[in-house]
Amino acid sequence: MQTFQETTCDAVVIGAGHAGAEAALALARTGCRTVVLTLNLDSIGFMPCNPSVGGTAKGHLVREIDALGGEMGVVADRCALQYRMLNEGKGAAVRSLRAQVDKNRYHTEMKRVFEHTENLRVVQGEAAELLTENGKIVGVKTSYGGVFSCRAVVVATGVYLGARTITGTHVRESGPNGFERATLLTQNLAALGFRIRRFKTGTPARLDGRTVDYSLLTKQPGEATYPFSYLTPHVPEAEAQTPCYLAYTNAQTHALILDNLDRAPLYNGEISSTGPRYCPSIETKVVRFREKSRHQLFLEPEGADTGEVYVQGLSTSLPHDLQKEVYRSVEGLAHAEIMRYAYAIEYDCIDSLDLLPTLESKRVAGLYFAGQINGTSGYEEAAAQGLIAGLNASLALRGKAPLVLRRDQAYIGVLIDDLVTKGTEEPYRMMTSRAEFRLVLRQDNADERLTEIGYRAGLVSEERHTIFLQRMAIKGHTMSALNARADQKTADRLVQEHGQPPLTVGVTYADLIRRGIGIEEIKDVFGLFEGVPVDLLGSCETEIRYAGYLKRSEEEIARARKMESAPLPPDLDYAKLEGLRLEAREKLAAIRPLNLGQAARISGVSPADIAVLTVYLSMKK
Repeated sequence: MQTFQETTCDAVVIGAGHAGAEAALALARTGCRTVVLTLNLDSIGFMPCNPSVGGTAKGHLVREIDALGGEMGVVADRCALQYRMLNEGKGAAVRSLRAQVDKNRYHTEMKRVFEHTENLRVVQGEAAELLTENGKIVGVKTSYGGVFSCRAVVVATGVYLGARTITGTHVRESGPNGFERATLLTQNLAALGFRIRRFKTGTPARLDGRTVDYSLLTKQPGEATYPFSYLTPHVPEAEAQTPCYLAYTNAQTHALILDNLDRAPLYNGEISSTGPRYCPSIETKVVRFREKSRHQLFLEPEGADTGEVYVQGLSTSLPHDLQKEVYRSVEGLAHAEIMRYAYAIEYDCIDSLDLLPTLESKRVAGLYFAGQINGTSGYEEAAAQGLIAGLNASLALRGKAPLVLRRDQAYIGVLIDDLVTKGTEEPYRMMTSRAEFRLVLRQDNADERLTEIGYRAGLVSEERHTIFLQRMAIKGHTMSALNARADQKTADRLVQEHGQPPLTVGVTYADLIRRGIGIEEIKDVFGLFEGVPVDLLGSCETEIRYAGYLKRSEEEIARARKMESAPLPPDLDYAKLEGLRLEAREKLAAIRPLNLGQAARISGVSPADIAVLTVYLSMKK
């Protein structure tokens, strides 16, 4: 094929999904001339699965992306149909924001952002080859022969690389939603030494909302909570939000599946790739949890201008005729018509252990990876990686130090550290249980933890930074007000209403919080804190109520940082270190941890091995 010079730029981003979008915007907004290569302009910011953003731990990621200067939270707020705060009845550490969003509008809005961003050019085309010289990236060649010369590349191919969709016995070489798949880059990556894996995910059917009997379902209204982005002033009133609905599978649903497992690709050998443990298909749920009489489903609107309904919890790869029976077995869906049938999708990805904590490849300098190519699942996980990969590529191009977020700084830090230190044998999903310092990493304080970091890196705009400083000033005033003495009579009446003995001494508003009285009730009873954002009030309440636990967390973080501050030589020959077990030597040599803390988190490295490394570092000093 005839090759030709397309252009010379600073960086190329391959893919324009959620990872590619954040990577491209991070590069362009920090002054790097960036080209985005996408198979189809209609797939920019496309949501092939849930029409939603956020969720358990994922809401934390979106707020962190926003705090660092990313775009996902801003666009999600513009396109939101409904907001809910998950785990509201649990502790502040695990509460997570989730929003139903208008799928088409989200894509359109993200495409509009692309087209109005300086330094950013969007090109429809397939990346065929990564061009390297002397172990460094020098460009990307497309399937039509165009060469984009550059010094950095972010690979964010999502589920398109070598993709095929499976429904029953029908297998189609296609990306999600019928989009074209990418076929050329896998072989190039393998030739560069990357270990290629095969993962899978799936999506439910979309129903015609006119054929759903909502009177038989449980209505799930929205909530007047706070938005994802610190640039969004507020969310709509609950009454103005679009409702979702709850439904349940039943014995008939389960019998249909169990009686036809020979027709299920997951069980008849048609699919052999690894699927997500925490977002299983309905076949997997019914087989794995046979004792359960039903499984919960959520009917979610795909958009404000369409009647399509997404059935969360009923992902499947069963053949079409059987899908129709399964869906119609659910109460409320007896006459439901399927507009888009469900399918499973397999795709190529790499072993994330081939990456540094910056998400730069260990094999090729200037080559970064982000999103499902790294073995993760979910829009939010992808966007978080995209932002870090794009920002680190930009920092390298600008001759600045890289950004590596620690596990005590952000859920993003936990996510990336897990990927590059532990790796993953299945599609990785972020969960609050993965974060050992989750009380410190709350979604209400994401800007407090990360906005200054994003500002120093050049990604947080002056507007965002000004809003952040104003918020911190408001929080400071609020904390001062909470430590002021409350009116004695009103406070005494309030504590007695809560079943507590009368007050014998004066108390502050903070004392009332320590007695278990919520800050919202204090606000209403005493007429305080007018205009203070909801998330700031919650942050103040948490810091007062859990002060002892937060102090203990800070002490644990300080101990962990001591381990992180003990660097390991990049050329250390672990095979020659006496006392290390064979498994530890192999794992340490393969991953090459940057410091003692990272070494301690590697699967197969024991405390005894860490003691050997500690002695080695002491002797070296």
